[in-house]
Amino acid sequence: MNRSLRTALFALILVPSAALAGGTPQPAKQKADLIVRGGTLLTMAGPNVENGAVAIKGSAIAAVGTSRDIEAAWTATEVIDARGGAILPGFVNAHTHVPMTLFRGIADDRDLMDWLQNFIFPAEAKNVDREFVRVGTRLAAAEMIASGTTTFADMYYFEADIAREAKAAGLRCVAGETLIDFPAPDNKTWADGMAYMKKFADEFKGDPLVVAAIAPHAPYTVSTEHLREVRAFATANQTPILIHVSETTDELTQVGKAHDGKTPGDYLESIGFLGDDVIAAHGVWLTRGEAETFAKRGTSVVHCPESNMMLASGLAPLGVFAAAGVDIGLGTDGPAGSNNNLDMIEEMASAARLQKVLRKDPKALSARAVLELATIGGAKALNLADKIGTIESGKRADIIVVDLSSASVRPIYSIESAIVYAASGDDVTTTIVDGKVLMKDRKIKTVDAKKASAEADAIRDKVLASLKK
Repeated sequence: MNRSLRTALFALILVPSAALAGGTPQPAKQKADLIVRGGTLLTMAGPNVENGAVAIKGSAIAAVGTSRDIEAAWTATEVIDARGGAILPGFVNAHTHVPMTLFRGIADDRDLMDWLQNFIFPAEAKNVDREFVRVGTRLAAAEMIASGTTTFADMYYFEADIAREAKAAGLRCVAGETLIDFPAPDNKTWADGMAYMKKFADEFKGDPLVVAAIAPHAPYTVSTEHLREVRAFATANQTPILIHVSETTDELTQVGKAHDGKTPGDYLESIGFLGDDVIAAHGVWLTRGEAETFAKRGTSVVHCPESNMMLASGLAPLGVFAAAGVDIGLGTDGPAGSNNNLDMIEEMASAARLQKVLRKDPKALSARAVLELATIGGAKALNLADKIGTIESGKRADIIVVDLSSASVRPIYSIESAIVYAASGDDVTTTIVDGKVLMKDRKIKTVDAKKASAEADAIRDKVLASLKK
């Protein structure tokens, strides 16, 4: 072969195929860490995308679109196939008490005051310590990851330990240290509780997964003086406030007697407590006027329908809250006598059905609307909507996949209806938080669920023994 022919052949090998065909060379694909593709994509920020996909780079969402578009522009180290399912933002459980998994079923079928004063408070006094909350949080983390919760707001004791366990499991949380006007399991005096809170807030300042919050239990268990101290602390330290408000008629009676006939919401407003950093759980008995005050102050409400049913507390008037402009989230409450599980899909179904009964209108709360409560609604309620709640470029990659191929879900006419009314937490196959895969193909990667269950059984035996003393 002569020299000129060899040169021509060598040049031909180096010519891109697109150039040979007379086309334009294609740009190199961008590199992602993870692509989730093939399912119906519910961004909760716009229309659903059939055969959608999400590219994730680091902890953030890098691109959103059809599978064809994403695969044309992106390549990834790992690809999760979501065909036959739905891709949506992770659920936000905006009010719970996760270590109370260890009291699951201890005192069912009682009203709130009986349940608290005669069972829960005594059981907590005898059993709750740092190891208790660690085990309870690990057990709850396994349950939440398995059912698609990626963010939760918690109120309990030894909250720094809860936050550490949640972070180890890869979950996002707003962790509220509970303060109350009697000796608590972690802090025996109010001063001790406030000192603990300061250290807790300092430890997690700027943390990517944990927001430290201060959590006075309720207007009937914390004095005016102490509520004002909480308000001042939250303002100075920029920490959210979590509190139970207007959960039962008993609460209305207690607060009214103590504060010149005021309702809980009006009382909190009168002492300058309300603000856009306050997240009020329940709100069952808030009046229209209180709802308007909450909206004016930016105070959000978290609806806990199954807890309110279980304790016969009443039905929160979500229509009144929405009309007033209040941000509304959805929560399970604690898994001990007031709900007994942390399944947000079940919570959504209950929320939608109960509002239909309350308002005698089957259109009162649609499947789409309740999905919004469990995702972007909860994010707004917790002041995290700039980071989570929708699937959009730049937001944190908190994403789940719900398998919709089972016989109990098929056929599908409406994807939202299928998720809310036919699926369950067990249909969640993939859970991703901050770009990290916590569960894939129903296999949890960050928590040893079997070990947590065994530890929980051992603590149950101690709890039962303590109650006999």
